[in-house]
Amino acid sequence: MTEIIFEVLEDETDGGYVATALGHTIATQGENLEELREMVRDAVRCHFSDGTAGAMPQIIRLHFVRDEVLSA
Repeated sequence: MTEIIFEVLEDETDGGYVATALGHTIATQGENLEELREMVRDAVRCHFSDGTAGAMPQIIRLHFVRDEVLSA
């Protein structure tokens, strides 16, 4: 595996961001984007560190999902 993708959502209730890996049991959160990026890197390192989950990905992709509500 050369890439892992995280879906990133803004936490509308508490603020900050939540990131969940697609196809892996990895989830983390951060108060701001800088903290989220570091938390995602750390979570990926921890998940793949022992080799049982496969090879360490070379690229981490953050896919931001945003809902926008408009009045009619």
